Amino acid sequence: MFKTRISRSEDGAAAVEFALVLPVLILLILGLIEFSLVFNTQISLTNAAREGARVMAIQNDPGVARAAAINAAPGVTPAVTGGNIAITPANCGAGDTVTVTIDYNAELITGFFGTALGLTGRGVMLCGG
Repeated sequence: MFKTRISRSEDGAAAVEFALVLPVLILLILGLIEFSLVFNTQISLTNAAREGARVMAIQNDPGVARAAAINAAPGVTPAVTGGNIAITPANCGAGDTVTVTIDYNAELITGFFGTALGLTGRGVMLCGG
């Protein structure tokens, strides 16, 4: 069997290569974490808007629809408020469609990609149940 020997001139090559790759690896991991959190928030907002539209289409009460949308997104931090939610039209007549839109600024944790990202969740339902 042949034994390979590393010459003295290559002793620190692996450490130098790791030091060069490490910042890129950390940036990729942080980007993956940021993307995952923002994607989860987007899904929660869309589901909350859909729930608000469903309640508005059935009960025709904007206050109850806002409360349903807020309660449908418990994992969103900071919490969705009534000011983030727009319901059009305000009165849901039979055969109309109601649209619930939630505009939200998602806070980013690392700051490498900005401090906040604007997200929108939208739900549309046919009025009258």
